[in-house]
Amino acid sequence: MAATTVIADLCIFLLTWNVGTHSPKNVPLTSLLALNGTTSCPENRMPDIYVIGMQEVATNHLSVFQDDPWVIRFASALSEYEYVKVHSKQLQGILITMFTKHKHIPHMKDIETEETKTGLAGLWGNKGAVSIRLSLYGTGTVFVCAHLAAHDNKLKERIEDYHQIVDKHKYDVSGYRRIFDHDFVFWMGDLNFRLAGDETADRVLNDVENGHLTELLKLDQLTLLRESGQAFSLMEEQLPTFAPTFKFKEGTNEYDLKRRPAWCDRILHRVQANSYASISLSAQQLSYQSNMDYTLSDHKPVSATFNYKIETQNMNYTDEELHEMTHGAASPMPNLFNAQLEEFQ
Repeated sequence: MAATTVIADLCIFLLTWNVGTHSPKNVPLTSLLALNGTTSCPENRMPDIYVIGMQEVATNHLSVFQDDPWVIRFASALSEYEYVKVHSKQLQGILITMFTKHKHIPHMKDIETEETKTGLAGLWGNKGAVSIRLSLYGTGTVFVCAHLAAHDNKLKERIEDYHQIVDKHKYDVSGYRRIFDHDFVFWMGDLNFRLAGDETADRVLNDVENGHLTELLKLDQLTLLRESGQAFSLMEEQLPTFAPTFKFKEGTNEYDLKRRPAWCDRILHRVQANSYASISLSAQQLSYQSNMDYTLSDHKPVSATFNYKIETQNMNYTDEELHEMTHGAASPMPNLFNAQLEEFQ
């Protein structure tokens, strides 16, 4: 019988939210980050890693010397549970931040960030993507946060945005120059995909209220594009069982029928499961949900948890040995730091 050795068994919590330029001041984070014992992680434990993607963050706080107020707010909440900030990257209103438990720091190397602008033909960063890539327990892992072109009639532009991001996102680490070179890919954001066809907003709302989500998802542009191979076809998504996350009247759970309700906010993933002899990679999805507790913007936050696992059969690799196999020679330890904490007035 084959002997299995577990190199890594992590629970990763992903969150995406378009906050509509609102401040994090007075926004409770307990439910948002599942700090109330509802993480869906095995044995209901706290996540090992949080990766938070945001869109339409206010840009009046942009500074090379200080983190965005949202990052500081998340850092303040998570530091109470002994998380440290690994890295963050911001492109105008698009922001990605990664936090981890201290014990995983020695197993993170080759950390890089990247950005791609897709607004105004690649000249403006109001649309595009930011990412964090790293060697995580020896494997190449990348987290992407994107904000694609808006509006029902901009499907072609959304497809073009996706391909620009894939083509222009480049990293320095040998073997992992591009997004899909990575062993694990997690992609989230306000992808802005709407419903195909000419159903009216009232008709869509009626289907949502009557629980006809499966039928509506047959019209979902992202699902149709993945099936046709036009975009995101290399990735997997657990189909949403929650209601469309856009467009709501701010401060309410009532849809704003100026736009047809749609699943704009999504989380997808990809695993190259059998890239290495005697090594098995997996990312079992444990949850996928929206959070109706939050009415700050016209979008609902969406989260997902994954069981990220690296196992070997009849071999006893350490993650250092796996890193040398996948990334080459050993790399220096990352310079990790806690996000600056401050009180909001």
